[in-house]
Amino acid sequence: MCGIIGLLLANKDQHVNQLLFDGLTVLQHRGQDAAGMVTIDKQDRLRLRKDNGLVRDVFQQQHMLELQGPMGIGHVRYPTAGSSSQEEAQPFLTNYPLGIGVAHNGNLTNTDELQSSLKYSNFRHVNTDSDSEVLLNVFAESLTNELLQAKSDNTSQPFRMQDVIFGAMEKVMTSCQGGYAGCYLINGFGLVGFRDPNGIRPLVFGVRKSGGGQLGEVLQKGSSDSLDSISDQNELDYCIASESVAIDTLGFKLVRDVRAGEAIFIDLEGNCYSKVVHANPRHTPCIFEYVYFARPDSIMDGVSVYEARLNMGEKLAEKILRQFGDNHNVDVVIPVPDTSRTSALQAAYRLNVPFREGFMKNRYIGRTFIMPGQEKRKKSVRLKLNTIRREFEGKNVLLVDDSIVRGTTAGEIVQMARDAGAKNVYFSSAAPPIRYPNIYGIDLPSQKELIAFERNEEEIAAKIGCEWVVYQDQADLEESVNMAIPPHMEKFDGFDCSTFDGIYVTGQRMGDDYFTKLHSLRNDDAKATRNFGSVRSPSTLGGTDSPTMPKHTLDKIMVDGPKSSQSPQRELDHAMRVLEKRRMIAPSF
Repeated sequence: MCGIIGLLLANKDQHVNQLLFDGLTVLQHRGQDAAGMVTIDKQDRLRLRKDNGLVRDVFQQQHMLELQGPMGIGHVRYPTAGSSSQEEAQPFLTNYPLGIGVAHNGNLTNTDELQSSLKYSNFRHVNTDSDSEVLLNVFAESLTNELLQAKSDNTSQPFRMQDVIFGAMEKVMTSCQGGYAGCYLINGFGLVGFRDPNGIRPLVFGVRKSGGGQLGEVLQKGSSDSLDSISDQNELDYCIASESVAIDTLGFKLVRDVRAGEAIFIDLEGNCYSKVVHANPRHTPCIFEYVYFARPDSIMDGVSVYEARLNMGEKLAEKILRQFGDNHNVDVVIPVPDTSRTSALQAAYRLNVPFREGFMKNRYIGRTFIMPGQEKRKKSVRLKLNTIRREFEGKNVLLVDDSIVRGTTAGEIVQMARDAGAKNVYFSSAAPPIRYPNIYGIDLPSQKELIAFERNEEEIAAKIGCEWVVYQDQADLEESVNMAIPPHMEKFDGFDCSTFDGIYVTGQRMGDDYFTKLHSLRNDDAKATRNFGSVRSPSTLGGTDSPTMPKHTLDKIMVDGPKSSQSPQRELDHAMRVLEKRRMIAPSF
């Protein structure tokens, strides 16, 4: 799970750096491990800055001054594949063909096969263990082939870059398995937003009138079918992002979500093209986005995250009433900050007991679920939360959390409630028991490190030290989201609930070799060993700190590219000259 953003401005004298910074700050909850952005200036130079750390720490004034240009992409990382080294911070770049960058959220499940094909069939070098770099090179290779095909095509049809890009994206979605969404930045041509054929990872896009004017009537209404009318609007700025909250905060109008299997191409002239490039898309979004990851003020696939979480609280309270009746013995409902607050509020209302804030949060500590290392997570709970003793003393307390993963946080919080004088402590989860690993971009631990693995609710309650535990039923969770779908929108084809039921929409099955390898990569000991052994060496494409590169220095990568004012044929001729100049010559065997 990461946060991505892409921006293209109509005014070529403006710079996207501050908008990217603000957008990434709004998306910081999606990743706190690293941040980066790349822009393209007037000289067609790709300007890259990325490093480990929060957005506010990675981008200092000297970096922002260097990140010039009206088009760029940004990324905040929470690592799922590879290590936490700065070399694997995004965006990733490749100079062939044309100069391409990628910001990617999600996880590929066939990375090894793709990487082998890139190395031995396409003679492309992948420098890190990140599947995002693989995704970049698969697109770059596909785009190269499509451009060469366009060059050799002798038909009278004019060259259209959108057809070339959609052809390349079709190959990407055919070959790349898993859950992913992202942005490609193509030097000299524009932005490409894309979403996997199952729509697992979220992606939205929006527009605003350049210079602060009024949008057309269709866009003002925010119709889900308004994309066809976008190109008729003059002087539009475009924004692509993981969540609508970034669109809103930057002053853009949300148009709609990118559809499952769809690619959207925005060229430098402000023309917007879209195509569902996968033959058999299915809309099965990750339900954990609604439970935990997304901000409550976001709209995902038309669903208000806030409303979905209210429904989760209602359903959770109804289950407690079914199990214990009106004699549930709960005196007060207290949320575990912050994600569970919405659900806890509605649960308290339904149970007809007071809702109270019993924990105060230190907001300068990272999210413990995202934090690597069991001991670090355990210590962080006490640093992050402190109790208001008055709300616990002598009371039967129902704690509400969004989910229980390892049980580290839950156990510490239960003990804190007891230390504050609670008579009895009950624990409830707005999500069902997490018993299976996630393979689509959520860095859940290996299966054996999950507290619900091979344990029932009584055993879990004993493990975390409370009187009883109540989990949300999966059917109720799905209904909570479905209830929030607007009446004019189609229902989803389903959900990715693999962490709860072990059913993977891309066809993997527990027991496959893939899961054996996943365990070897994701258990805490393996992560600690891998990250401890990471060498902080400069990336081959620059943008990271090294002993030979001062911290304030930005790598500038010169990449030739066609100007947007050229005719279609001249654009193709220029692109082909760049390709022929840089094309690798395959060795003879």
